[in-house]
Amino acid sequence: MQAKKRYLLVSLGACLLLLAYLWGLQIGEFHHQHQHQHLDRVSQSQSVLRLGWPEWTDSFHTYLDGGEQEEDGPHLNHQHISPRERREVRNNIFKSRRCRMDTCFDLSLCQRGFKVYIYPMQKGEKISESYQKILTAIEESRFHTTDPSEACLFVLSIDTLDRDQLSIQYIHNLKAKIQSLSLWNNGRNHLIFNLYSGTWPDYTEELGFDIGQAILAKASIDVDNFRPNFDVSIPLFSKDHPLKGGDKGYLTLNNVPPSRKYLLVFKGKRYLTGIGSETRNALYHVHNGEDIILLTTCKHGKDWEKHKDARCDRDNEEYSK
Repeated sequence: MQAKKRYLLVSLGACLLLLAYLWGLQIGEFHHQHQHQHLDRVSQSQSVLRLGWPEWTDSFHTYLDGGEQEEDGPHLNHQHISPRERREVRNNIFKSRRCRMDTCFDLSLCQRGFKVYIYPMQKGEKISESYQKILTAIEESRFHTTDPSEACLFVLSIDTLDRDQLSIQYIHNLKAKIQSLSLWNNGRNHLIFNLYSGTWPDYTEELGFDIGQAILAKASIDVDNFRPNFDVSIPLFSKDHPLKGGDKGYLTLNNVPPSRKYLLVFKGKRYLTGIGSETRNALYHVHNGEDIILLTTCKHGKDWEKHKDARCDRDNEEYSK
């Protein structure tokens, strides 16, 4: 008798569990259908609203390559601006991110030749020694012009090389200064130079101002932010780098490549972690000790010994020779 009671209790429990499971499936299906119907209503309402919108989305097509979608870009968190302003900002962002020479550069300005105009130095503005070398090299070249109406390319006199907020050479209020330039035109046909951006140890790509449609000549630029056939990747050079190489009359033969003992030479710090560490740590594969000399040291920062690897002692010894 007790066995029958236990059997009935087990059967009853199994039936209750089965009913609970079926009930859960019904609830889930009802919720899914309700959500789907809600999304359909939202989609239909948005389609109706779009009928009265201008065709501003067509402007994206010129700058989207290879099926890239809007979701690839940065998110706008400025909730205080209107939807119209938000669309305009997003539109400008995508124009900048998808810039190419045929979309963000006015080639008609170069029909009379390639001339480079440098903005006049603003009163009270200071520039670094490194940026002065860049401007001097342009001014002494045959491409320089003092007439902006002749220019094909425009270069700022404001120093944009060091955008590390902790640096003494960091220029404040740079955004307002650039936006006030009468020829800025959202950066079109402009060239921006930059060596450092962000702050150690992250060194983000944030420059502190919108480059718009300007060409960016930058050192250590992130491959995700580099715009092919538009931006320029430049080496990271120090302020001690000479403006011109060699003495007058040093070049005796026009041999290309020149006859030299060393083909490639580099001596610098090897970052053990962070941005640039993978590249610096791989230099030893190219070093052959003969015509290619690449010497690096791990002694970088106060806690470099915490990240010390098996090659550090040998690298530090060769670096010190």
